[in-house]
Amino acid sequence: MSGIIETSNLVKEYQQGDRLLRVLNGVGLTVERGEFMAIMGPSGSGKSTLLNMIGALDRPTSGKVLINGVDLSTLNDNELAELRNREIGFIFQSFNLITRMDALGNVALPLAIAGLSRGERRERATKLLEMVGLGDRVDHKPPQLSGGEQQRVAVARALVNDPSVLLCDEVTGNLDSKTGDEIVQLLRSLNLEQGKTFVIVTHDPAVAQMTDRLVHLHDGQIVAEKRLR
Repeated sequence: MSGIIETSNLVKEYQQGDRLLRVLNGVGLTVERGEFMAIMGPSGSGKSTLLNMIGALDRPTSGKVLINGVDLSTLNDNELAELRNREIGFIFQSFNLITRMDALGNVALPLAIAGLSRGERRERATKLLEMVGLGDRVDHKPPQLSGGEQQRVAVARALVNDPSVLLCDEVTGNLDSKTGDEIVQLLRSLNLEQGKTFVIVTHDPAVAQMTDRLVHLHDGQIVAEKRLR
């Protein structure tokens, strides 16, 4: 296996009034291709900031992030956006669906940005919604769907450009435990059957225990790692 994500001496600082707040403090992390891993830590430990760095949503103050061997610091904003659309799928706690669009439209949206034809977008989005168990809900808008169904739409949308890496930020946070467990099982099946790489930020020990490796962050540093299987 080779590292699909690599960070070295990653530092992120924010100016907060007259003081400098260091959120990440020299993080070095390698995520192997096909890995299914979790990041845990208390509120304010830097979990979401780290996810934003490796997802090319924000730039570090210093240090490096490599995705598939590409140093993100060498890319301009347009190239970063292109890399995000091609290589990375995002799944968020709050689903981030567009309420006026039906499930099909939400899943197909990244394909429109990528320039695919209407027919191609519809075909690919329909297949993915069927794959996540929502073949009969394609024309339903988010308010007509349960929380678990909305998260399944979000999973399908994250997969639609066939990314190498899926970054998940508290994906079960708005779900009851049974529905959350179903979503993690869905992600696990995508990992095992399609070889997708998953990095899952979670506060839930039950979710973390379903992964291969658990990394603990505290005060912006990795303080422990544990291989679970």
